[in-house]
Amino acid sequence: MSEHPIDRQEYNITAYTENQIGLLNRIAIIFSRRKINIESLNTSPSEIEGIHRFNIVIHETEDVVRKIAKQIEKQVEVLKVYYNTNQEVIWQEMALYKVPTDVIAEKASVERLLREFGARAVVIRKDYTVFETTGHREETDRLITVLQPYGLIEFVRSARIAIIKHSDGFNRKLREFERTEPGSEVVENEFLNNRDGVFSM
Repeated sequence: MSEHPIDRQEYNITAYTENQIGLLNRIAIIFSRRKINIESLNTSPSEIEGIHRFNIVIHETEDVVRKIAKQIEKQVEVLKVYYNTNQEVIWQEMALYKVPTDVIAEKASVERLLREFGARAVVIRKDYTVFETTGHREETDRLITVLQPYGLIEFVRSARIAIIKHSDGFNRKLREFERTEPGSEVVENEFLNNRDGVFSM
């Protein structure tokens, strides 16, 4: 009897959290206990002051991703967690490439290739030039291959940043909840027990 292939793909997990020491470590433990590799992890401020946003990329089945999202959401400092496929988000990664300046000056083909990939110079020195480009991983990887024959010195890529396509936004949901159920004073974690209603997108 043949088994159905496991439907694994890349998922983007978005978590809105308070900015607390130790939270990143506890989230990482959730993945390490399940022996799941994190492909990319980015943290940044969100559209709401005092609230941070995690973007975590993993390659797994939807069932596993759903369970992980629920586990992350159990952390006290976590307000809401969403997960989406690559088709459901707009995402980019930034990459930096260091190449010898003399090669660029001598070979017009290198400059033409960089323009084709939308790369721009961010630092120009006598011995090297650093170019920056943004795009999907396949695009930034292709430019590595292109620059290798011209003496690519260094390469580094950022973690993924992503925006959910069909979403009213975290800020709007929170403000709507505040208007319908205003509090008399500021209370830490006052929305925590109602987060499913507040932060559904």
